[in-house]
Amino acid sequence: MKMALENIKVLDLTRVLAGPFATMILGDLGADIIKIEMPVKGDDARHFGPYINDESAYFISLNRNKRSITLNLKAEKGRELFLEMVKKADVVVENYRPGTMEKLGLGYETLREINPKLIYVAVSGYGHTGPYRERAAYDAVVQAIGGLMSITGAKDGEPTRVGTSIGDIVAGLYAAIGALAALNTRNETGKGQKVDVAMLDSQVAILENAIARYVVTGEAPAPGGNRHPSIVPFEDFETLNGKIMIAAGNDALWASFCKVIGREELIENEKFKTNALRNENYKELRPEIAKVIEKKTTEEWQELLDKAGIPNGPINTIDKVIEHPQVLARDMIIEIDHPVSGKLKVPGIPIKLSETPGEIKRTSPLLGEHRNEILKELLDYREEEIKELEKENIF
Repeated sequence: MKMALENIKVLDLTRVLAGPFATMILGDLGADIIKIEMPVKGDDARHFGPYINDESAYFISLNRNKRSITLNLKAEKGRELFLEMVKKADVVVENYRPGTMEKLGLGYETLREINPKLIYVAVSGYGHTGPYRERAAYDAVVQAIGGLMSITGAKDGEPTRVGTSIGDIVAGLYAAIGALAALNTRNETGKGQKVDVAMLDSQVAILENAIARYVVTGEAPAPGGNRHPSIVPFEDFETLNGKIMIAAGNDALWASFCKVIGREELIENEKFKTNALRNENYKELRPEIAKVIEKKTTEEWQELLDKAGIPNGPINTIDKVIEHPQVLARDMIIEIDHPVSGKLKVPGIPIKLSETPGEIKRTSPLLGEHRNEILKELLDYREEEIKELEKENIF
């Protein structure tokens, strides 16, 4: 069966997380991802633990469906070879600090002259314009500057970094979306374009009601723990044997919830009839709910709430997530077989296409594993020519 991006060729200059996450998405959907890495060292993520047989599980989890070639872009012959590859490519993705590609003589303006149809995707901390454009960035720094840390953490507690590198990951998602949008435009116009994605922009874009609340009230939101800032009840409660997250997101669900917990009188209580009133009288309402929820186990409440159609769930640890029946039913934990590390469980493909489904065809590549294959296939190089290039130390 044909895959959605089967005829798209991507030159992937990215490393660590944001860029590799974007190209992994494109690879999962069928694009041919040619990962161009620094000779000897490769992607920085190859040196991040945990390790299995000296191979980084972190790197493996982010670089499936890619082929690897090493190339020294600081060497003239290395740049020439890259430019040859650009002529045959649909997309170039890089996540260097702005200005780096230009210093190498490989910036967007140069590449578009060689291939006017090229989509050039640049992922960086702060984007290619603005006073911060040349500043270095990592996920935690962007979470801090972008405001996300200021609204995360226990109520009245310290600002807290989100437990996953969401600054990188969201930028990677937007980069993949931008590449697809630009490819669609190219299908209509025949012209490529530059896609400029910043981690900071991406953080601001997902602040949802935090910005809305500030604009309306004039008060900067603060950490609120697991409680939703404007919906009640929408938080975790102690049960007889743990905790359960309950989300009664509207007045109808609130009425159903009251019936499930045997507190029907709360439905018509003038202090709690609407969500606005429940927010206003939250300090009085929460103890009334909490003293009921603590009398049954998490599993008992799950069964009762599920029957009533009220969103709920336990706060699972990762070991429970990878064994969860719904997660497994959706093929979201799969086992790959790496040539060095052996069998390893990794997240599956979250985009489920009915006619052109994604597929994990290959595990992450060894450093430079596909060099000869790529040069022969893409540029028609002969074995003797590749051996001559080896002498020039560009690999």
